[in-house]
Amino acid sequence: MADTQLIIPELGSLYRALAPWAEALLRAGIGLALIPHALRLFYGYFPGTGVNIGSFAKFAEILDKTGYRPGRYWAVPVFITEFVAGPLMAVGLFTRPAAVAVTILMFLSIVDHIKDGYFWNTRGIEYPAMWTLGALYFVFHGGGAISLDRLIGWEF
Repeated sequence: MADTQLIIPELGSLYRALAPWAEALLRAGIGLALIPHALRLFYGYFPGTGVNIGSFAKFAEILDKTGYRPGRYWAVPVFITEFVAGPLMAVGLFTRPAAVAVTILMFLSIVDHIKDGYFWNTRGIEYPAMWTLGALYFVFHGGGAISLDRLIGWEF
């Protein structure tokens, strides 16, 4: 920001002070958004909110039918990404590897749903595209100033 001339220069210090918090909020939002999705997908929580598969076995069957064979194999990385990588990314621990997993999962979701168009209400790519871009940011930037990675003093 030092090279950018602000229209209201006095806001520069406010932007610099709040930027790490905004980055942490974005990281937490992306990571935590996967948890309710996983709870619905694998355990049947939140009935009536879209595709309600409700079990690992049923999800594996769907993966088999959509070309991810064997489905039981592919369901494992989805489960781990949503229940492990998502929360790790949210708190900023092992942020880059977690963000890689989330980016890959969301990119594959885009590939699967491109046929459904853009908008979320038609099962399109709107949300997975936003998640992909957000997670990709953390692949390259790491957890940021407000993260457990920074607190313990090392990152990937």
